[in-house]
Amino acid sequence: MKKDLNILIVGVGGQGTLLASRIIGQLAVELGLDCKLSEVHGMAQRGGSVVTHAKLAQKVDSPIIALHDADIIVSFEKLEALRYTNFLKEDGVIVVNNQEILPMPVIIGAKEYPQNIIAELEKTTKKVVVVDALKIAEELGNTKTVNVIILGVLAKNLGIEMEIMVKALQKCVKPNFFEINKIALEKGYEI
Repeated sequence: MKKDLNILIVGVGGQGTLLASRIIGQLAVELGLDCKLSEVHGMAQRGGSVVTHAKLAQKVDSPIIALHDADIIVSFEKLEALRYTNFLKEDGVIVVNNQEILPMPVIIGAKEYPQNIIAELEKTTKKVVVVDALKIAEELGNTKTVNVIILGVLAKNLGIEMEIMVKALQKCVKPNFFEINKIALEKGYEI
């Protein structure tokens, strides 16, 4: 893994975006790096957009990722990935859950959910990793593990050892949820 990394984590309220950002922050600690997080979650409780900026480096001065400066976008929902592509570097990576959660304008019929989102994402960068994390989470019997499955995919793509991810996970989830999340992390890592 490179020693300075800008990760934009995006999703919809209730998907575990904030927990994922805490796990990434703890991962930085485990790797001996500085980390700054900045969360924006306005209408998150009502299914709105949630965004976390995560900067990892030897020394981080500002938590905010500038436009065209994210190395990676981690997205728990397809439309959210598309919404934030302007933050991605030209050679950046998108790790996206192939899930659709309809925003309110779509639910009330004022707008339509965009088609061909993955194809649009592939136009913005050379590497788009698409994961059906919801299907995997359903197979595990716990749909709340989607976020950790995606983090497993991210860790594998960054070359981070599983043991280090497990340590970060263990420090961020409640003990009674650790085992199912560890399995979810492993499933993501296998992809």
